[in-house]
Amino acid sequence: MKNSAWCFPRKNSRRARLHKMLPIWSGVMRAEPQALFELFRQSDSIMNDVLANAWSLKDQTILVTGASSGIGRAVSQVLAERGARLVLSGRNEARLLETLQALPDDGHLLAPYDLADLDGILAWLGGLIPRTGRLSGLAHCAGIFALQPARLSTVKTWDRILRTNLIAAAQLAAAFRPATISTRPASMVFVSSVAGLVGDRGISAYSASKGALISLTKTLALEFAAEHIRVNCVAPGQVATPMREQTQQFLSPEQSAAIEAMHPLGIGLPADVAQAIAFLLMPCSRWFTGSTLVVDGGYTAH
Repeated sequence: MKNSAWCFPRKNSRRARLHKMLPIWSGVMRAEPQALFELFRQSDSIMNDVLANAWSLKDQTILVTGASSGIGRAVSQVLAERGARLVLSGRNEARLLETLQALPDDGHLLAPYDLADLDGILAWLGGLIPRTGRLSGLAHCAGIFALQPARLSTVKTWDRILRTNLIAAAQLAAAFRPATISTRPASMVFVSSVAGLVGDRGISAYSASKGALISLTKTLALEFAAEHIRVNCVAPGQVATPMREQTQQFLSPEQSAAIEAMHPLGIGLPADVAQAIAFLLMPCSRWFTGSTLVVDGGYTAH
C-alpha cells in the first residue's frame, strides 16, 4: 500500500507537485550541455535583476527632512547612491546647499522649511508636487534634543519638543497620505531613539516625544496599510552628530565614557542609521510596516 500511495499521490499534495515536475527535470537533464548552460545563465540573470531592483531606489523621489546635517545628511547621501531623486528639507538653506553639492548625480531639489510652522505643513508639501512630482518616500530625520531634568522642565520646553519631534511627524504623515501627493506603493520612515524604549535621567520630555513617535508609527501603519503606504521608524543609540556634540559640553569626561561603554559596539556613525533607513524605504522591505528597527550598537541588549 505504501508503494501504491507513492505511485498515486493525493491530488495537490506536495508529492503530486513533485510528480508534475519530473518530466520537466527529465527534459532538462537530457538537454545539450550548451543549452543547459544557457538556461541556467538566463535564470541567474533574471534573479540578479530581481535582487538588484529590490535593493534599489532608482526612479523614486524621496523627501528628506533634517537634511542639513547629521543623520539627515547621511541619509541623503545613501539614498542618492541607491539611485533616488531627493527633495532636501531643513531650516538652514546654506547647509542644505552643502548637502546638495555633496550628492552624486543631478536632479535633486531643495525645499527649505521650518517644521515648527505646523499649520503650514500641508500647504508646503502640496506646493512642492508641481516641481517634484509625487513622492514615493519620506525620511523624517528632523528633530531636537533637550537635556533637562523633570524638576526643571517647563511647559515651554515640553511644548517645543513635542511640537517638533511628534506633532510635526503627524502633520507630515497626514500631508503625505493623499494619492495626489504620494505614489502607490509608498514608504515613510521616522527617526525615534532608544530613549523612546528605555528610560534615562534628565531627558523626560525628549524620551516622551520619541516613545510617542514609536506609538504613532504603529497607528499610522494600520491606518495607511489599505492605501499601500508603509510606516516604520528607526531607534538609534548615541550617534556622532552635531546634536551629540552639543550635549557633550554638559557632561563630565567620566559621564561621556560611561555612556560610550553602554554601547558594546561603540558610538555609532550617521551612516549606520542611514543604511537602516534606506532599507526601510526600499522594495526589499515590502513586508515591514509598524516596525521599529533598533540601531544602537547593542545599547538595549543590556
